This record gives sequence, C-alpha cells and structure tokens, in this order.
Amino acid sequence: MSDLDLQHWRLEVDAEGIAWAILDKRGESANSLSTAVTGELAQILDRLDVYTPKALIIRSGKDAGFVAGADIGEFTQLDTPEKGRALVARGWELFNRLAAVKYPTLALVRGHCLGGGLELALACRYLLAVDEPSTKLGLPEVMLGIFPGWGGMLRLPQRVGPAAALDMMLTGRTVDAKKAKKTGLADDCVPPRVMEMAARQLVLSGQPRRPLPVLQRLLNGPLKGVVASGARKQVAKKARPEHYPAPYAIIDIWQKYNGNALAAPEIVDRIIRSPTARNLVRVFFMQERLKAFGKESDFKAQRVHVIGAGVMGGDIAAWCALRGMTVTLQDQSLERMGPALKRARQLFERRLRDPLKARSAFDRLIPDVHGDGVPHADVVIEAIFEDVAAKHALIAALEPRMQAGAVLATNTSSLRLEDLRTVLARPERLVGIHFFNPVAMMPLVEVVEAGGADPRMVQAACAFVRQIDKLPLPVKSAPGFLVNAVLAPYMLAAMRAVDSGISPETVDEAMIAFGMPMGPIELIDTVGLDIAMAAGKQLAGGADAPACLLRRVEAGQLGKKSGQGFYAWTDGKPGKGSAGAVPAGLADSLVRPLIERVEQLVADGVVADAELADAGVIFGTGFAPFTGGPLSFRDFQVKT
Repeated sequence: MSDLDLQHWRLEVDAEGIAWAILDKRGESANSLSTAVTGELAQILDRLDVYTPKALIIRSGKDAGFVAGADIGEFTQLDTPEKGRALVARGWELFNRLAAVKYPTLALVRGHCLGGGLELALACRYLLAVDEPSTKLGLPEVMLGIFPGWGGMLRLPQRVGPAAALDMMLTGRTVDAKKAKKTGLADDCVPPRVMEMAARQLVLSGQPRRPLPVLQRLLNGPLKGVVASGARKQVAKKARPEHYPAPYAIIDIWQKYNGNALAAPEIVDRIIRSPTARNLVRVFFMQERLKAFGKESDFKAQRVHVIGAGVMGGDIAAWCALRGMTVTLQDQSLERMGPALKRARQLFERRLRDPLKARSAFDRLIPDVHGDGVPHADVVIEAIFEDVAAKHALIAALEPRMQAGAVLATNTSSLRLEDLRTVLARPERLVGIHFFNPVAMMPLVEVVEAGGADPRMVQAACAFVRQIDKLPLPVKSAPGFLVNAVLAPYMLAAMRAVDSGISPETVDEAMIAFGMPMGPIELIDTVGLDIAMAAGKQLAGGADAPACLLRRVEAGQLGKKSGQGFYAWTDGKPGKGSAGAVPAGLADSLVRPLIERVEQLVADGVVADAELADAGVIFGTGFAPFTGGPLSFRDFQVKT
C-alpha cells in the first residue's frame, strides 16, 4: 500500500491482516483534522474498500496525543454559509462512512482525544483508551462557540447515555481513561505497555459493545424531551442564549435532528456566523499565544520555595505541589502555616480524587520555618504583606543563599519592582510572578518585568508559569500592572452607582446581564472592602473613596471574610434582594472606565498590544469571553 500518496498518514498491514492507519500530521507537534488530513483518510478507506483488511486500527504517530480536534485555523475562513455547511458535511459524511465499513474498526486512544478526534474514535466499532495521565477524551467545541457536528451529537449519547453526553458537550468537560471505561465511552482501559496487543485482541474479538440500559435508551428516544428540557434549564443558569447560543443549538440538534446538524442548516449558519463563535475562536488563539511565552526558555523547575503562608502564599505553594513540584513553605511558625496546610489537603483531595495521589502531593509540600529550602530551590517566591521595608529585608537576605540561576520572584500586587530591587546585588534578577485569588481557579499569572530586567529571568518565569499549567502574561512594572489596574476604575464606577441610589443588587444584575461571571459589588465583597480601599488609594488617581465603601469599612464590614459587606454572607454565599429593573445604559456606564483604562495601558506599553490586553482581562477578570475582550467589544460597538 506504499503507492498511496499520503503526507500525514501511514497505512501498514501486519502479519495478522490488520491494517494500521497511523496519523502523524506533517510539520505539527499535535494531530488535527485539517481538510488535507480528512481527505487522506478518505483515500485510505477507498483503498480498504478494494483490499479489505481483517480489521482496521487507527492510532496516532505522535507522543503528544491522539487527535486534538479539527484544525481551528480553518474555522477563521468560514466567511459564507456554504463554507460552514461544507465543513460540517466533510466530517459527518466521512465518519458515517467509517462507521459503516464491514470490517471491525478500533481507535487506540493515547493522550488527548478531543473534538473531531473523539468523533473519529466514536465512528469506530471499538475504542481502547490507554491509562496514563495525558489521556483525556471530550467534545469541547462549545468552548469555541460551536458544536460537535461530525457525529458526536449522534454517537456520544448512544455510548454513554444522553444525560452524561449532554453534560460533556454542554460544559466541554473531559474524562480520563478509567472514567471513559466506566461510563461506556471506552470499551476497555489498558496500560501503555500492552496497548498494541490489547488493540489487536479487542478488534478481532467480535464482542458486542456494551448496550445502554433500557432507561437510557428510552431517554435517548421517546423521552428525549424530558432530558432536553432539564438540560436547557441547567444551561440557562450559566449562559444566556444571546451571549452563548451554541449549547442551546447542541440540545436542539440532538433532540430534534438526532444529532445531524446538516438537517438544520439554519442552525449551522447561525452558529458558525455568530459573533460569539468568531470571538471565542479568537480567544482560543489568544490563549495559545499566552502559552507560547512559556516556550521561550528551556528552564524547568523541580523545587519551589514560597515565603508567606497567608492565603496567597499558601495557595501558590499548594498549587505548585499539586503540579508535581517539591515545595518548601516558609513562615514564622508551624501554627501560622496550619490554615494553609489544611486548605492544601482539601485542594489535593478535591482535584486528585485518589487518596494515594493526594497523600503524595501533600508529602511534596514541606513546612520550612527556617527557610532551609532556599539554597535548593529553582524558584523562590516572596508572598508576604505589602510593605516595602519588610520585602527589602527579606529579599536582601534571600539573594546570597540562592542558586545563581534560580528565579527570584515577588507576588506583589501593588508595589513597583524598581522600588523593591534596590537592595539586591543583582537587581536585574527580580521578576514579578503575580497570581490571582483564588489561585486554583484563576488561569492567568502576570509576569512582571521592571526596566533593565534580565530577559532570561523573565523568560524563565514564564516557563515556570506554564509548567504549573497557568497562562503567563508579560507586563511592565506599573501600578496595578494590567488586571488590578483595570478593575479599580470598574469597581469605583460600581460603587459610585450605589452612592447615587442604585441598589448593589441592581448594579450586579446589570453586569451579569452584560455577561460577567460575577457582579462588581459581589466582587468587591469577595476581594474584601479593606483591600478595595487600599487598592483604590493607589489606583484611583486621587479620587475620593465612595461613601458606601467608607461607611462599611469604618463599621468593620469587610465583605465575605467578615460575614457582612454590601451583602450579608452565609455559608460563603451572598444574601441578595431583588435586583428590580436595571436602568438603561447602566452596564455601558460601568464598563466604560474599564475599557478606557485598558486603552491607556496599551498606549503606555504596560502590555504589549491590544490582543494581549484583551487576553489578560478575559483570563484575569472573567470579562465576558463572548465579547472577545474589552477592546474587541469596543471595536464592535463602534462598528454597530
């Protein structure tokens, strides 16, 4: 079969008569299903129609995973309805053809198997998942504002039942190899050392697939309406159809058209041409750009030392331990570290869901009152209180004890690095690695560069941030950097609105309707009114503090942490009254100061360009992703 003109696939037949189609996309580190790749798969199926194999096994030729999905770059070229429908038809028809072949087929899935990659695997008779940490299976198209149109909406509910399938498709969640087997998504789950032998045995076994229980078959048939109604209610709690139409489209196509998007061309046209899809694809590429900052250095950390076991320092240390590093956490006494260690244990148990793995992570987090970990650390992060004199004393004492090539970082959120580094023999080595609270939830980390900083240290800091699975955003040293600097005028505008007589609930509802994950008043309560007061003094340009803020701080009402702020907090939730009618134009008036500050920060060079500014504000504040970011939203408003 060597006469086939294949650039991205290899087709081999072994001694047992099993054909192996091996995808190794040329010039790429990961496989994706471009037009060229799917075209070559069609050629392979043409050949196997003539020379029928005993079975076909599809696998990846890359270490990076099975298939990451469709080629996202091709989505940016869908400028007509015809092109959108043609893209859907290409995968739908090809995978239906694969599903209908007479010989048995198997997808050998090792590593990520996402989007179109999982739809390819679902079109095979068998799916064998390899049990290793990198194996993740899912249909995350909804995260791009689109839907799994190549058979996923048809076949996933048939494999795992409609409730589990809709949960995966509507949230973008992935499952590991063991859960894939447990749910019926995978026929089996095996370790890497036996995967090829197991694939041969399974594809030739003739065993039937595990049938869905009777109730699940009913829910996937006559009772579809019950499942669809429940799914719409759940989606409505988190996403408004005018902002995120894709999850509603997924439910409709599954319920009304049995997962065949081509039977609903008006839905295909609406989704693919929607501003949301365009903006979310842009956000995807912005995220990839942030990830690339971590590839500019081959720096790799194994040991991390964190000074300060408060909420930020303790949670930074816990996150690094969760990501596999040996971490020493320093504070004045073991007692002061107790709450941080308790939170770390809870994080490990919640994230790892395996007592042995959680214990292993906890063993990597070492209390270190005397700072014995400093000489061995590849990264040292100070996260003590915001006081220049205290930080001077600390970093001056740290520097002579550190390895020459180790990264010295501060987690300061408000102080200038130029002021902090004056006590260092090598001031150029100090960088900012600014995390956001809660550390485990927020994907962005600002990597702060002062004038004259050693670029190798900045690049190493970015590499470290990627190593712990966060998104590094390079910013210049300036008050508030990017994220806090844009939040300050936004929160100030929200409190000015309260001072004008608008209720906190109404202010929050205006911005939730705009698309924010949380209203600004609830955000202030969550951050802490005292912290908002301190940040405001530095970032509000000398403006007077809002009366509603002053009054509550003077009364000791500091927000969530004290149980009372703008709202009364019970069990971690704010008690809110009715929002009432939202005044016209309120959302625009609240978001305008944020946009203006972003524009200024780009003009001042604090962040390199508008795209990175949009990325930073989305991933650092949760600014409505469907808008593409504040500057993208501004441009759209100007056009319309």
